[in-house]
Amino acid sequence: MDPNLDPAAIGAALATARASLPHRAVVLADSTAGFVEGLAALEAGSSAANVVRGSAGEGRLALLFTGQGAQRSDMGRGLYERFPVFADAYDAVCARFDTLLDQPLRDADVNQTVYTQASLFALEVALFRLVESFGLQPDFLLGHSIGELAAAHVADVLSLDDTVALVAARGRLMQALPSGGAMLAVQATEAEVLSALEPFAGRVDIAAVNGPTSIVISGDAEVIDQLFKDRKTSRLTVSHAFHSPLMEPMLDEFRTVAAGLTYAPPRIPIISNLTGLPVEVHSADYWVRHVREAVRFADGIAWLEANEVTRFLEVGPSGVLTAMAQQCLTGEPVLTAALRKDRDEPTTLLHALSTLHVNGAAVDWTAILPQGPLVDLPTYAFQRQHYWIEPAPLAVAGVVEHPDDAAFWRAVEDNDLDGVAALLPTQAGRRRERTIDGWQYQIAWTPLGNLDPARLTGTWLITAPPVSTPNPSPPPSVTPAPTSPSWKSTPTTTGGRSRTTCST
Repeated sequence: MDPNLDPAAIGAALATARASLPHRAVVLADSTAGFVEGLAALEAGSSAANVVRGSAGEGRLALLFTGQGAQRSDMGRGLYERFPVFADAYDAVCARFDTLLDQPLRDADVNQTVYTQASLFALEVALFRLVESFGLQPDFLLGHSIGELAAAHVADVLSLDDTVALVAARGRLMQALPSGGAMLAVQATEAEVLSALEPFAGRVDIAAVNGPTSIVISGDAEVIDQLFKDRKTSRLTVSHAFHSPLMEPMLDEFRTVAAGLTYAPPRIPIISNLTGLPVEVHSADYWVRHVREAVRFADGIAWLEANEVTRFLEVGPSGVLTAMAQQCLTGEPVLTAALRKDRDEPTTLLHALSTLHVNGAAVDWTAILPQGPLVDLPTYAFQRQHYWIEPAPLAVAGVVEHPDDAAFWRAVEDNDLDGVAALLPTQAGRRRERTIDGWQYQIAWTPLGNLDPARLTGTWLITAPPVSTPNPSPPPSVTPAPTSPSWKSTPTTTGGRSRTTCST
């Protein structure tokens, strides 16, 4: 790579002036040296952290919006400082929450439910606006719990003001519930868990079906502490038992808030947490059930796979849904997360977009690459193969030299300039004749001389139609030889045919 050229300008030329071929690669770096190292690894076919390779395949794209539990302090700060699109969207959401919450969202404790849900919503909406600015156009959206509210807003089901009001009420009412509940992740099938919970109906329920053997239960902590001692489990760190009977005291007031909002059909299909199918109608009743009933994330992923989704991008602060979706999928999909814990946020986002790009998704790189005159790029490294017919080499042995040729070369060797000048026109004319003769096909006829006439010898068997006379004339297609052969016909007993012999 020319060290005098701007790597970003080279990238802009590659992204906008070259065809998007099936085999793709992206090199990410913040310096010329980093790009040189990445290109060297790409050329050598070796792996490198800043090189993303892939082949464009068929399939659709779904975005996954993370739920509560993945939050972390300062999530989104790196994107806020790097991308104005993200910062503008984030500011717009925070400004509306700040009129409804007790303190500014930026200063709040992200681990308190009322602020957790608002913070996740603000991050995910701003992150969606950012990936949207890169030209990414998802075919489906799937959120996990509070994540479905972010999906509903970006799909234009609810305006920003209405969604912020619903999220703020949801978090505030949940936060106000008495503590004492618990949530437990269990490695078991849904059927096994339902059977175990039958004696505790009304106290503990399934809160989420995250995979074939990944179930979360929620409810009374005393009951939960007694269950599944023989299974692999993990107690979740939560303030309340979400999606359980302990949520019921808040449902009426939450319904009142939800009933005052305006709902529209989604511009992007949303896969429901309640059914694992596309949502047909959003309403106050839907969002009330959404608080109380289980999140059927695994069913939603299964539906997406069955409907040709092969690329998944998680829109949230971590890759928790990416890992859960991997457990549900049977094929070889592309799963990537826009952000991950303890990683540089702009780099992680660009790596995720690069992963989607090399696997066939349409990404508009002009959102980050500079505008201006294009850099002249070298041609493609074609594997060249010559297809023109090469002339056959002339055979030297046996060539008869023309008398004029011999005279010409004698004059050359004798330094006879006058002789050379006299013979030169003749040589030029002969050279043209030889050249033109090499371009043409020639047909020549050679007489074979006197040949002896062909004579029939031996015994011949000729099959002919049946005849009524004992001595038929020769078949019309046979011309007797000059020696006037004699013909003899003998009837046969097979198929009514006769046998005729000819002898000379």
